Amino acid sequence: MKKTLLLVAFLCFLIGLFGTELVFWTAPNPLQESFWKEVVTEWNHNNPEIQIKWSTIPAAGSSEEAILTSIASGRMPDICTNIFSGFAAQLIEADILVPLNSFPDFWELMEQRKMTSIVENWKFGSDYFVLPIYSNPIMMWWRSDILKELGYDKPPRTYSEIYEISEKYSLPYEKYGTLVVMGRNWYDRWYDFITYYYAASEGSPYLDVEKARALFNNDTGKEVVTFIDTMFRNNWTAVDLGSNPFYFGVVLGGIFGPWEINQARNLFPDVFDQITITPPPVPDDYPEDNPIFTFADTKGLVMFATTKHKEEAWSFIKWVYSDIEKDRKWMEVTNLPPAREDLLTNPIFQQYMEDNPKFAAYASHVAYAVPPALTTKTVEVQDILTTFLIEQIMYGKSSPFDALGDAATRIRRELF
Repeated sequence: MKKTLLLVAFLCFLIGLFGTELVFWTAPNPLQESFWKEVVTEWNHNNPEIQIKWSTIPAAGSSEEAILTSIASGRMPDICTNIFSGFAAQLIEADILVPLNSFPDFWELMEQRKMTSIVENWKFGSDYFVLPIYSNPIMMWWRSDILKELGYDKPPRTYSEIYEISEKYSLPYEKYGTLVVMGRNWYDRWYDFITYYYAASEGSPYLDVEKARALFNNDTGKEVVTFIDTMFRNNWTAVDLGSNPFYFGVVLGGIFGPWEINQARNLFPDVFDQITITPPPVPDDYPEDNPIFTFADTKGLVMFATTKHKEEAWSFIKWVYSDIEKDRKWMEVTNLPPAREDLLTNPIFQQYMEDNPKFAAYASHVAYAVPPALTTKTVEVQDILTTFLIEQIMYGKSSPFDALGDAATRIRRELF
């Protein structure tokens, strides 16, 4: 035993002298921790010359706060996951990330992982600083059991269809058609207004970051706010719907991410089998055969420019991203869709999709899920959307078109 310990100590000493150690941080999430622990152990066993020192992002108010603190103290990692687009934009503008397309085999890796189109949504200027790990399309859930009681064999697709069903089902202060607005937090706008706008506009951007202006004050934006306003003015939705309104039949439909699947299965098993998952609603004239886009709750991996071992760090990243078995393992462990365009067509994922049809419904829209705008003003922009657009419509303080125009003007001032 003593000889073994001495040997391990000696090997560690040799690595310190001649090898490379990379500091790698990942999301403080138990399921993701389980995945990365296994991956790093495998790498370290097979690559004694390049060792990964892995840990979760240190405890703080948020991952972003912890990373910014590490930057201020000069103790940032070499590689880090859990980076969302707005925070990525801050790091890029601070010039502390490595443009990953500077590595000659970048596009070869993108093609190998089937994510060439997906990574385009992360482009900043002419470079790519973030590799998305997962992409969570935001989808609508419907209570198929209640819809059948109302005489419907399939969920509504368009705004008018939602109006019709809501009028039949809604009873003020008791039950409503759908959960339309998710809340008053800045990040809630990802899951209502921005999701609806992506769906109605075929994934068109809502901000032009380079020209510092909002793009949603147009005919599509007007259709979206008319939908939200119509639902509130007719009492087909409400500001406060209580806890878990979807599962208790307070609403027929609501917007959820794939992380909700496990909770529904475990906490509401009687309801779980009655859930039908569809894309977000679209305007009445939206072409029947066109795919419906949605918002992507997505985070990725970055390499910090302070690393002294860029080539070694890239070798580790390539090793992870090029192994399709790791994507399957990620999916099985975390229940989050890997950012791949072939989830429904690659045979390696087929069995999991067949066993998990609700997950497959999400996987079917990964290719049509668009991340938020890469802007350093994400919180400020979405606070404006909350205060001067959503709350104005919720409480009937101004007309939806006036609120739309006012929010667009204020965002331009914020971005300029």
